[in-house]
Amino acid sequence: MEFLPLFFQLHDKPCLIVGGGVVAQRKAILLVKAGARIAVVAQSVCASLEELVLSNGGSVRQGDYVTSDLAGKLLVIAATDDDSLNQRVFEDAQRRQIAVNVVDNPELCSFIFPAIVDRSPIMVAVSSGGRAPVLVRLLRAKIESFIPSAYGKLAKLVGAFREHVKQRFHNTQQRKNFWEQVLQGPIAEAVLAGDDDGAERMLREQLMQSSPSSFQGEVYLVGAGPGDPDLLTFKALRLIQKADVVLYDRLVAEPIVDLARRDAERIYVGKSRSNHSVPQQDINQLLVTLAKQGKRVLRLKGGDPFIFGRGGEEIEQLAQHNIPFQVVPGITAASGCAAYAGIPLTHRDYAQSVRFVTGHLKNDSTDLPWEELVHKQQTVVFYMGLVGLPQICRQLIAHGRSKDTPIALIQQGTTKKQRVIISTLADMPEEITKTQVKAPTLIIVGEVVTLSNKLRWFSSKVQ
Repeated sequence: MEFLPLFFQLHDKPCLIVGGGVVAQRKAILLVKAGARIAVVAQSVCASLEELVLSNGGSVRQGDYVTSDLAGKLLVIAATDDDSLNQRVFEDAQRRQIAVNVVDNPELCSFIFPAIVDRSPIMVAVSSGGRAPVLVRLLRAKIESFIPSAYGKLAKLVGAFREHVKQRFHNTQQRKNFWEQVLQGPIAEAVLAGDDDGAERMLREQLMQSSPSSFQGEVYLVGAGPGDPDLLTFKALRLIQKADVVLYDRLVAEPIVDLARRDAERIYVGKSRSNHSVPQQDINQLLVTLAKQGKRVLRLKGGDPFIFGRGGEEIEQLAQHNIPFQVVPGITAASGCAAYAGIPLTHRDYAQSVRFVTGHLKNDSTDLPWEELVHKQQTVVFYMGLVGLPQICRQLIAHGRSKDTPIALIQQGTTKKQRVIISTLADMPEEITKTQVKAPTLIIVGEVVTLSNKLRWFSSKVQ
């Protein structure tokens, strides 16, 4: 993050613009909207800029810029076509620790102007740090299209009732729940439809009818997929951004966790082989406890929560306590990683079935039904099989699978760090000793692995 997004309170604050042309006027219009007191200095000032500034209580001086023009100013904008003058204004402002913007020169800016979507008092700002202004304008246009102009009225209605709601609900979580019901229900719809009086009447009625005990927590068990945030479902994204608390583990990619609201509490409950930072039974109880506090709890799981994700155990306890919950499927690792590695799990010429197997059993063994896993025209996918990989290869060969059977190990699949190691059952154990492999990994065994070189489309390291 090169620039921290901030919103300046400029009402009646002194600001300086160096420059008197069209560009200076565009910046002056923004400052006037924010209520700033503007001083303009330039050798020549266009008539429209002068009229704008003077009619809003500002001042205009035609002449050369001097350092004393910065005295008492909160911020300064240099909008001239004189590079040496712009450089001088920047250096003078920096020495005095005054916020400065040199138009179209990000290197000479301590603040920048974003593209703005104005639904006052709702404001949305979009910036590329000065690198791609055209892209920013396109993004602003997209945002403009789905934020109704009436959102400003909705914000004003909320502001008018904030103190009443604080008096009614002393708990922050209860107030948050109340406002989300208001903003996602018929009251908001009435504002958007232009019925301001009806919306206010309904809001008063809902405030009177609601009580601190009327808000019940719930749990969202959401599959985060194999790593790529673009593979999330729409419902998953909606619930991620709705949650008050997020419980996540090591298999959930950081960019997905970052999609949660900034004010949401994040609790890491990651587990790895023989290293459970939070035991499963404690996770189950934590979900119950947080929901009973009236919170919306998001349990984020890598892949799909019902495929080797222990999601069933978690919601079983929620059901025992009559806590509402939702389950959102995710793209399981087998499907996502295989697709990004160019390995179809089934293919008419190679495999007519696919089997998902855990390589890490409850008793820490790999005691699997090996005789069922050696059919030639079957693809076998092993989850959590990295530690037991040598034994997996030995057992498959011992139970009749050819030692030349192709096998792929996919590391951190669907992400920029994806890496695919392709070998045979006989050679893979030695192959992985030659390189450092990092979890999470997935193992695919079967003739379909040979298609990877032909069908691979995602840019990743393959060996």
